[in-house]
Amino acid sequence: MKLTIVEDGVRSDLEFDQSVISIGRAVDNDIRLSNTLVSRHHCRIEVGEDGAWLTDLGSSNGTQVNGDSVGRRVVEPGDQIGVGKVVLHVHSVRDEADTGPRPHETQPIEERLLREIGATGHETLTGDAKRERENLRVFARVTRELTRETELMPLLRLIVDSAVALVGGERGFLLLNDDWTTADEKPELTKMTVRVARSFDHSDVAIPRSRLSTGIASKVLETGEPMLTLDAGNDDRFDGMASVEELRLRSVMCLPIMVGDVTQGILYVDNRLQNNAFNLEDIELVELFAAQAALAIQGARRVAELRSRNERLEQSRQQIQALNDQLGRKVRDRDTELAVVRAELGRERGRYDYTSIVGASDGLRNVFQQLDRIIESDLPVLIHGESGTGKELIARAIHFNGERRDKPFVTENCAALPDSLLESELFGHSRGAFTGAHRAKKGLLEQADGGTLFLDEIGDMSAEMQKKLLRVLQEGEFRPVGSDRAIQVDVRLLAASHRDLEEMVRDKSFREDLFYRINVLGVELPPLRERREDIPLLAEHLLARAAREQGRPAPRLPHEVMSALVAHDWPGNVRELENELRRVVVMARGEVTLDLLSPAVRERRSAGTPEVSRAMAENPGDIRAAVAELEQRSIEAALAQAGGNKSRAAAELGISRFALQRKLDKYGIGKTRREGSEADEVEEDAPST
Repeated sequence: MKLTIVEDGVRSDLEFDQSVISIGRAVDNDIRLSNTLVSRHHCRIEVGEDGAWLTDLGSSNGTQVNGDSVGRRVVEPGDQIGVGKVVLHVHSVRDEADTGPRPHETQPIEERLLREIGATGHETLTGDAKRERENLRVFARVTRELTRETELMPLLRLIVDSAVALVGGERGFLLLNDDWTTADEKPELTKMTVRVARSFDHSDVAIPRSRLSTGIASKVLETGEPMLTLDAGNDDRFDGMASVEELRLRSVMCLPIMVGDVTQGILYVDNRLQNNAFNLEDIELVELFAAQAALAIQGARRVAELRSRNERLEQSRQQIQALNDQLGRKVRDRDTELAVVRAELGRERGRYDYTSIVGASDGLRNVFQQLDRIIESDLPVLIHGESGTGKELIARAIHFNGERRDKPFVTENCAALPDSLLESELFGHSRGAFTGAHRAKKGLLEQADGGTLFLDEIGDMSAEMQKKLLRVLQEGEFRPVGSDRAIQVDVRLLAASHRDLEEMVRDKSFREDLFYRINVLGVELPPLRERREDIPLLAEHLLARAAREQGRPAPRLPHEVMSALVAHDWPGNVRELENELRRVVVMARGEVTLDLLSPAVRERRSAGTPEVSRAMAENPGDIRAAVAELEQRSIEAALAQAGGNKSRAAAELGISRFALQRKLDKYGIGKTRREGSEADEVEEDAPST
């Protein structure tokens, strides 16, 4: 009959002409299987006139036919016999016309090797020849598995498990030198470590060194020759060996692991339950296997050495990276110094003092060149730029470098006050003009007489206020609220807005005649994202100022933190950068780390909630919504630092108390309550110094 054996995915065709075919793990079986679930003598097939009978021989895991456990039954062509994890397919005996070889591409490599040496499945093999062929098949499979494993410890376990399975042993041990010895060194057992100790069921053996005979291992190490004993207790060679008697050893096989001519390890397999468990064929087979195992171990150790070298190279790379980072910080510090020098040189090239404006970029130099021409005139100026770009700094530079520098500089944010208050603030009021007007008050226009009036966010002024302001600019005079007396003033008007006033004129939301009155001269301020080269200089300047305000030493900005600051788009511009650095001054201890930066800066995205992001998408170009959350956090922080005192908080934020109150109402910060404490009122009424 003909059988096809499928073991671990490898197919082998065998043809038999004898009447009894034995199957099991022992070497004396006609079909020898290495799977550990197969018993030494598992089952047999008896071929007679009444068919082929399969009989289980009391195996531990039983025998199956087509998935059903059987004790004895007839098998027919097409049946599948299950022995452990091995499947045997039953075929009919080949016809004479079907004696040609199988297609080459369907043959496993070990079958092709067998064909080349004349031991194919199409020849009738019996006795020793058949067992040799079976040993070769198992040896080829095991060797293939060794070549696939490159991790050292899994490979060593595979070697021991395979050696135990090859000879049907009970336990296996592998002793290795911790380091390969040379031909000049004498191998010693004391230098060897039991790297793997395994049982036949692939479990680890506890306390391995005391479970093997060190006397037998020492003899093999001394002679460099394999040793086999069928009954160690009655073997004269081991008389007096305490380990043999103590362990009650029976069958023992011990072989050297040779690399070249040097013994680098010991492979030890025993069977304490059975005499004559091994024979000379077994030791020849395991000796061949040991040679292959030595090559595999050597290869795995080389792989481990390469990995170790790669780890050392990675450590060296990280050290080099750390040194590069240090060098980068030094370069950054030098760049900062150079930026300061360039800034100073740039200011020297201008005719006026712009030291309050930090930066040395081309964009700022263009602004300085515009200011040089604007300062000489007395015409109105419209400053346009995103929120936080420093429009008030530009206005102050125009005033304090001009001919009016010795006269008042008065500012007001038009977006911070309602019309009724804004009119009173600009034009003043007489006593009794309205409820609560217990005394007359000079307006900002009168206070700025002879000097400069700076109106920030003029685009937020109502249409009615635009008309009243236009009348003042045309006639040069105004009447305080509740008064019939006209007041003549000489004021240079500087206006600023983050809005596109030309677009507002087209939309009829800003008076065209007022626009032409205030936009005689114009200054366009670039946003911070368009002058990133100024960020290192600005960051150092703002960090030092924030540290002085907090009474703390200024922390250091390492290279990676500065890179993150430069990479961020800063939708809130310099104001957002200033608040970021104020926060890290409080949080840092000696050096600013990346984790101290806000998530928006670390992730290089615009700050804000999902609602803010949607507002930006719906209103491109309007960054007020984008900085709303940041502005709210800044107000809350200023109030907390000022202990709830609005005047101090407003001074901290650089806005008027009225502007702060309007923002408190806008964001719903706090609840309606009595306007401050008595001390607060006293401070508000006190003259500024």
